[in-house]
Amino acid sequence: MRGFAILTSRKRVIVALVHTVVFLGVAIFTGFLTVRPLERASPASAWAVAGIYFLVSSVLAVLTGVAGNPRERIYFGLCTSSAALGLCRQILGDSGIHAAAPARPLLLACAVLAGLEMLRAR
Repeated sequence: MRGFAILTSRKRVIVALVHTVVFLGVAIFTGFLTVRPLERASPASAWAVAGIYFLVSSVLAVLTGVAGNPRERIYFGLCTSSAALGLCRQILGDSGIHAAAPARPLLLACAVLAGLEMLRAR
């Protein structure tokens, strides 16, 4: 389809959708866990998770900027927002950002719908 810069084939859209569905499951699961604010004395695993969220958010932000078609940009924007909320939740904890736990699955569910629309349009 014309105008797509990243999701240029049906196969790429399917791979992106599979990843989004998997991370939707992770977001739902982690939404039930309590996250404490990140501190100097936090375990190394908490710092690693924050680093992963930072990297994923950064890469998705670049992909959002590179996306050509508005549908593609919305899809990557929703995924970026979810990852950025995960990072904020990891840094600030649940008491610092109450809406992150339910918002992440909602954003990813919307991204799945946007991805299905891109798949249908092909």
